[in-house]
Amino acid sequence: MKTRLLFLVFVSVVATSLQAAPDGKIALVNGTLINPGTAKIVPNALVIIEGDHISAVGDQATAISTKGARIIDCKGKFILPGYIDTHVHFFQSGDIYTRPDAVDLTRVRSYKDEVAWIKRNLPDALGRYIRCGITSVVDVGGPFWNFEARRIANSTAKAPRVAVAGPLISSVSRPQLDLGDPPIVKIDTPEQGREMVRKLAAKNPDYVKIWYIVNAENPVEKFRPVVHAVIEESHAYKLRVAVHATELEAARAAVEEGADLLVHSVTDKLVDESFVKLLKQKSTILCPTLVVFERYGRTFANKLNLTPEEKAWGNPEVIASLDVTKIPPDKMPDRIKTALANPDAVLDRIQKTYDIALKNLKTLEDAGVTIAAGTDAGNIGTIHGPALFREFQLMKEAGLTPMQILQCATINAAKTFGGEAGPKIGAIVPGNFADLVILKSNPVDDIAHASDIESVMKNGVLYSAGAFAR
Repeated sequence: MKTRLLFLVFVSVVATSLQAAPDGKIALVNGTLINPGTAKIVPNALVIIEGDHISAVGDQATAISTKGARIIDCKGKFILPGYIDTHVHFFQSGDIYTRPDAVDLTRVRSYKDEVAWIKRNLPDALGRYIRCGITSVVDVGGPFWNFEARRIANSTAKAPRVAVAGPLISSVSRPQLDLGDPPIVKIDTPEQGREMVRKLAAKNPDYVKIWYIVNAENPVEKFRPVVHAVIEESHAYKLRVAVHATELEAARAAVEEGADLLVHSVTDKLVDESFVKLLKQKSTILCPTLVVFERYGRTFANKLNLTPEEKAWGNPEVIASLDVTKIPPDKMPDRIKTALANPDAVLDRIQKTYDIALKNLKTLEDAGVTIAAGTDAGNIGTIHGPALFREFQLMKEAGLTPMQILQCATINAAKTFGGEAGPKIGAIVPGNFADLVILKSNPVDDIAHASDIESVMKNGVLYSAGAFAR
C-alpha cells in the first residue's frame, strides 16, 4: 500500500508540473494540409487554432481572419491530424523483464521491481508518444491501476489522450503477473464474467477486454459462453468490448457474439469471405498489431530489428535490456537459449505468421473493413511510442498505400475512442481538438516520411521536435 501511495503522489506531482495552457490563437499558414479521412490534400492551407480546438480551416484564398493570431509559417511542411495508436499496454514496459509469464527473468529483476519501474516511468512513456506525433492511444487491458494511469494522462499536457480497459477477462490464468492487482483474470463461468463486467463498469472503462486464448485445453467453444455473457453484460452497460483472438474461428465467434473491436490480426489461416462479410455486417473494427508478432522472437534470438525512430526515441533503459547476450548465463531462460541456438527457425516462424497476417490485412482493407493502426506496445521489444513507425512499414509491406495507412492511424483509429474525444480527433476540421503533427516531408509520397516530424500539437499546445530530450 505504501508503494502504491508513493507512486500516486509521484505521478500526480509530475502530471501537475507538466500542465500547460493552450497557446492562445494560432494560425498555421502556407503548409499543405492532409486530411486522410477524405484523402483531401490542400496546398497553401490555413488552419486557425483557438485554445484547445480548431476554429477554422481553409486556404490562403479563404476569407478567414488571422487577426490576433500568432502566425506560424508552414511553407514546405505537411499538416496532419495527430496519430493514434489503438493498442498499447501501460502495465508493460517493452523491456525484457515485463512478461515473466513468457520468459522468466525474475532472478535478474523481480516482477515487483519491474512494476515499480513502470509506474515511476509512466510520465516518460507518455511524453515519448507525443514526441512521435501520437496524440491519442488506447490501452486495451491492464491492472486496475490502469484507470489511475488514464486520469494522469488525461490531466497532463505532454501526454496523449488515453482510453483504457481494465483487467483482461481470460480463458487462461497468468499467476506470474499477480501482485494483488492482476492484469489478467481467469474467468470460468458466464456468471463470473458478468460479475467482472459489473466490477469494471464502476470504473467507467472505455472497453471491456476479453483474452480469448485458444489451445488444446481451451478450444473455441469451451470459452464461448463466457464471451457471450461478457459481451451481453457489457453492452447492457453501454460498454464496448475488445477481444484478443488470433485464430480465425475464435475471431469469428467473438464477432458473432458482438465484439466491437478485434485487437489483433488473424494469424492461423487466411480469412474467408464469410468472415469478411461478418466484420462488415457487424461494423467491427480490426487492429492488426503487426509489429508485435516479430518482437518476442527477434529479441530472444538476438535478431532485433529496431527502427532508427525506435533507437532515437524509445526509452534507452528499455532498449538496453533487450540485448539478451548480457543476461548472466546461469540465469538464461531455456526459451532464450533455444532461440539463440537456432535463430533461423525463429525467423522462419515469424515469416510464416506474416505470410498470413499481411495477406489478411490486405484482404480486409480491400473489402472496406475498418482497420485501425495499433502496435501492442509494452510487450517485449515493442517500444512505447516509435513502434508505430515499424507498424507503418509492415502495413506498407502488406500492400496498403500511404494514404490508407494514414487513414488507419487517424480517422479510422478515432472510431475506437468513445465519449467526447472520439468524434473530435482524427481529422482537421472546425470543432475538433487541436491535435496535429507537422512534417518536413510528404508522407503521401512515402509513408517513411510520417516520422519526419518538425513539431507536434496536442490540445493547442505546440511542441517542437527539437525540444524533446532523448
